[in-house]
Amino acid sequence: MSTLDLFAPAPDDATLMAQLRRTLHEHAHRYYVLDVPTLPDAEYDRLFRELQALEARHPELVTPDSPTQRVGGKPLDQFAPVRHAVPMLSIRTETDTEASGAENFDARIRRELGLSPTDAAIDYVAEPKFDGLAMNLRYEQGVLVQAATRGDGEVGEDVTQNIRTIGQIPLGLPVDAPAVLEVRGEVYMRRDDFEALNDKQRAAGQKTFVNPRNAAAGAVRQLDPAIAAQRPLSFYAYGLGAVTPPDVGGPVWQSHFEMLQTLKSWGFPVSELVKCAQGAPALVAYYAAIGAQRDGLGFDIDGVVYKVNSLALQRQLGFVTREPRWAVAHKFPAQEMLTTVLAIDVQVGRTGKLTPVAKLAPVFVGGVTVTNATLHNEDEARRKDVRVGDTVVVRRAGDVIPEVVSVLLDKRVGTPAVFTMPRQCPVCGSAAVREEGEADYRCTGGLFCSAQRKQAILHFAQRRAVEVEGLGDKLVDQLVDVGIINTLPDLYRLGFTALAKLARMADKSAQNILDALEKSKQTTLPRFLFGLGIRHVGEATAKALARHFGKLDAIMDAPEEALLAVADVGPIVAKSIRTFFDQAHNREVVEQLRACGVTWPEGEPAPVAVQPLSGQTFVLTGTLPTLGREEAKALIEAAGGKVAGSVSKKTSFVVAGVEAGSKLDKARELGVAVLDEDQLKEMLDGGA
Repeated sequence: MSTLDLFAPAPDDATLMAQLRRTLHEHAHRYYVLDVPTLPDAEYDRLFRELQALEARHPELVTPDSPTQRVGGKPLDQFAPVRHAVPMLSIRTETDTEASGAENFDARIRRELGLSPTDAAIDYVAEPKFDGLAMNLRYEQGVLVQAATRGDGEVGEDVTQNIRTIGQIPLGLPVDAPAVLEVRGEVYMRRDDFEALNDKQRAAGQKTFVNPRNAAAGAVRQLDPAIAAQRPLSFYAYGLGAVTPPDVGGPVWQSHFEMLQTLKSWGFPVSELVKCAQGAPALVAYYAAIGAQRDGLGFDIDGVVYKVNSLALQRQLGFVTREPRWAVAHKFPAQEMLTTVLAIDVQVGRTGKLTPVAKLAPVFVGGVTVTNATLHNEDEARRKDVRVGDTVVVRRAGDVIPEVVSVLLDKRVGTPAVFTMPRQCPVCGSAAVREEGEADYRCTGGLFCSAQRKQAILHFAQRRAVEVEGLGDKLVDQLVDVGIINTLPDLYRLGFTALAKLARMADKSAQNILDALEKSKQTTLPRFLFGLGIRHVGEATAKALARHFGKLDAIMDAPEEALLAVADVGPIVAKSIRTFFDQAHNREVVEQLRACGVTWPEGEPAPVAVQPLSGQTFVLTGTLPTLGREEAKALIEAAGGKVAGSVSKKTSFVVAGVEAGSKLDKARELGVAVLDEDQLKEMLDGGA
């Protein structure tokens, strides 16, 4: 039965065929006409094949409006229709994602040509299957006069003005080009251009595009060519439509590859990945080679296309219904599939970052069975509105971690709860905090949390911290994995016997580690502070804290206000230090390290210098003449001031540069003093 409704009684074949036709029409309309696809290609293809199989069993039930009787989607009403002189037919799809897919095609071609096993190998052309929008470019007397989409294969849409904006498409041809030439190819968007476009859309508060193909289709169908010109599109040529016949002065080509090289010489972009291949073994090798390169290409492909190279043999093989016999599209494993969210868990990374992860009903995607997919962070999970029980599109490309792309809201049952990030670490129970301006929550129990254990030990033992020579990644992995070390103080409780029993650890090596640990007990306060791994506390900040307070206990007990008096500490750093030492288990680790003999010299606090901007709050807006935003912020904080993100009655000064926006208006409304860069520098020098 169909998977359209897993819980409904099995319908009869006629009813099921009607359901499949409705579903396929709906999603084809969304894909081709509305440019808002909601179903992965692989799922659409599966439903399409299911309908084909049913129609093969019941030819009397085939209807004229069945998707199997069409090639693509209907033209949009706002574009003038174009009837293709030569229909733009689809290519048969070979869904066997193993080498046998190429072998099956070669065997079928040899069979249809009546060749025996001893006859010579057939010459093919192999090329990437671009994931874009099929386009027909018509040239008359060497001039581009029309560009049309595939449409339903017979009638497409006139998008000439938009296609003229694509720099790769020649508007005129050399004098040796035929009087009539229709070049067919794919309009697509490069991945880097797609990411840049979505960044621009987000910045403007506009909707982002689902994928490069969707973005390319949206650009081609823009009613305003000026807007289309702002969308970065590319083009590859791969075939022909109508061409002036050879007997009236048209070109004479013997092979498909020869024709492509001529198009290339006339200024059309032809993929460098197009190759000639002799026989099935060469097709198999090409499929494997392109598959290996797939994720590193600058554009999306979902398979490769094999074509008989000889144009004479193409004519001999001919066509069947909606597709040529002489070509096939050999798909790669689908990178997007549908599945169900069983649960949403939160994982804690080595650095304390909390990541929501969707637990999925197992699904085969991108060549492997996927059961987990990242939701990245709370904002992303809410933007996509992923909830337990949802049917989702999951994407996996190569070695990229699988991710949930979108939710099929029309399949949601009831009103499942909205995902909320826990405020405590799910591993150790420490507070999970999200700092201002950041997307991620982080566990604050770095010295205590088992998920961060290895990272905490390596950070503490590094050369710039307490320095335990010889204690590297592999040894720490062994010590933690076998349970010898659970917390930092356990380092100093290591015995010779336990160390010597580890793999690849000789007696001398074990003694060297113990000697290095003993030596590391004598350190300095800045090194020890840095080694604790407090977020945002680097070497410079650790030195400033040690110099300002003199003693560790004074730092551990200092309120945020006192921490802000340190030259290198701003509000974010102060809050991070305070949060770290407010965790009882972090203090316990520090006390245990002291008890194990880790020590350092302490002294009196450094005299507190009067800072010129102490107690003042600044807001930065616009572009300053010489100072970058982060540089100005650092200078203000180093001088004792605070930098806020918004203007309020508590704001002392607004520093305004070129193109200052609403913050400047707010400052004037509230009567807050406004400074330029020179006035700020004067204050920094103590002149105000």
